[in-house]
Amino acid sequence: MATIRQILTIIDPSTRAQPCVNKAARLARELLEGTSRAAYLRDRMRQLALERALELVGEAARRVSAAFQSAHPEIDWRSIVGQRNVLAHEYGVIDQERLYRTGTESVPRLIAVLEKILARL
Repeated sequence: MATIRQILTIIDPSTRAQPCVNKAARLARELLEGTSRAAYLRDRMRQLALERALELVGEAARRVSAAFQSAHPEIDWRSIVGQRNVLAHEYGVIDQERLYRTGTESVPRLIAVLEKILARL
């Protein structure tokens, strides 16, 4: 499991945003490795860590240039940033079931796409 220090230092302003998105997404995936849905729903610390990791994914995605985003429409940048806004500003209750699905379904797909893109850069 990632340390709090790793979570808090994921976004380094001196680096390009695209690798930061990938790094944050990998952290989100790592937080759920070997964790069942039921175990996740009982583990408030893991929930908070996933919320923060997904917030960081969205923050890093928000920093990706409009040109890069336009060049890669296969990534739903708007939804990623939108989820970050919900998590950062706590618009109502956070749906942990949805976050678990995001972490186990959407995040691995995002990582696969990002790795292909980053390999070409």
